[in-house]
Amino acid sequence: MVYKIKTYLKGVVWFILSLLSSAANDIIVRYLGLHLQSFQIVFFRFLFGIVAMLPLIMYYGIETLKTNSIFTQIIRGILLFLGMVLWSYGLTMAQVTTATVVSFTMPLFILLLAALFLSENIIWQRWIVTIVGFVSIVVTLKPNSDIAVFIFIIAILFFAMLDIINKRLVIQESIISMLFFSSLVVTILSGPFVLIYWYTPSWLELILLFILGINANLILFFILKAFAIVDVTALAPYRYFELVISTVAAYFMFNELPDKNILYSTLILIPSTLFIIYSENKKF
Repeated sequence: MVYKIKTYLKGVVWFILSLLSSAANDIIVRYLGLHLQSFQIVFFRFLFGIVAMLPLIMYYGIETLKTNSIFTQIIRGILLFLGMVLWSYGLTMAQVTTATVVSFTMPLFILLLAALFLSENIIWQRWIVTIVGFVSIVVTLKPNSDIAVFIFIIAILFFAMLDIINKRLVIQESIISMLFFSSLVVTILSGPFVLIYWYTPSWLELILLFILGINANLILFFILKAFAIVDVTALAPYRYFELVISTVAAYFMFNELPDKNILYSTLILIPSTLFIIYSENKKF
């Protein structure tokens, strides 16, 4: 029992690290989006991600890139490309905190997809918390009044599909292989659009794009480490903690404060998250 609790908490820590990295990248993308086009941000983000991986590939050897399913790797890259382009574009239109709150719809998509494709044992508490969180977002954000919300939701659907594939693939492939092929596919797909919408980045923007690349690898690395030891659906409700992270960061970087609707959602989401933590611990 003690071992199971430690394993569960270890998975949660890995997942929260991914949320920290994700919030940092959202802030950087929001800033870069003031001048750069979304395709260009995505292109450099994953190109520099590949560059950042080269020392690891050299250290572990080229055999670490071996994959048993190149088709699945390509599908992962396509989903990541579509999700990232839409998410980056949405961040040029809306506040970071709005994007974060809308991202809380992702657990519902993950629950549905996991039940269909992963055959995970989904306890009733997970369903209740996820549905309550989803309803609170729909009611408070009123998505029909903001096109950016729709863009974020479509992006989140792609990310949820990607999470399900990652959960299945992480037990078969090396993490370096998964990082490399997803970055390579996204770089190739976004390349032609960069030529069409080219804008020469400044040195500061290039540095931030390189940080994006490193952070993009860290996000997927942390997520894959978490998925390797804990159910996808058990981790999904913890995404609600990202709101606190993004709210603080957005305030200091852009002087953005969430409106009262987002605060109303938070009052529902935080107790819901605490409830699922209690429920998960009772399993052990």
